[in-house]
Amino acid sequence: MTSALGPGRPFTGTERELLENTLDLGRAEIVAAVSDLSDTEARQKLVPSLTTPISLIKHCAAAERIWFQRTLAGISVDDCDGFAATGGDASFHVGDDETLTDVISEYTAACTRSRQLAAGYVLDDTAEHRIAGTVSLRFIYMNLSAEVARHAGHADILAEQIRARRSGWLR
Repeated sequence: MTSALGPGRPFTGTERELLENTLDLGRAEIVAAVSDLSDTEARQKLVPSLTTPISLIKHCAAAERIWFQRTLAGISVDDCDGFAATGGDASFHVGDDETLTDVISEYTAACTRSRQLAAGYVLDDTAEHRIAGTVSLRFIYMNLSAEVARHAGHADILAEQIRARRSGWLR
């Protein structure tokens, strides 16, 4: 995974610059963690839950839409760019015809849309989340940064296990 202390990452700046950069770091790390996997490998289930490398990317795309499109911008679930109805198990569903490249592209597009939407707000602007209630853009950045970082760690561990099996190190 990319180091949080890697070169090129800002360690000073405005609060917003640091929040945006931290979220972007997590976004990049989750994609980097799985990018060398084959489609078959990305679908491998190594845990009892629906968590697979590809489903983690799919879930994070839904989270982007839920927090930025639905919550911040108030876009209806039907008008969002993709699945944004709910988190949980449904957001981990990957269609049989979807490739890892497709899902990464979907996630990248959701992140781009999130950045575009957030650009029209300041950190103290608030919106109503259907479960959490009133949230600020600041909270959205912090919450999504934590979620993406957590899932990037999951993806990294799963991908490491898959690579170890591929190389014969782990059976």
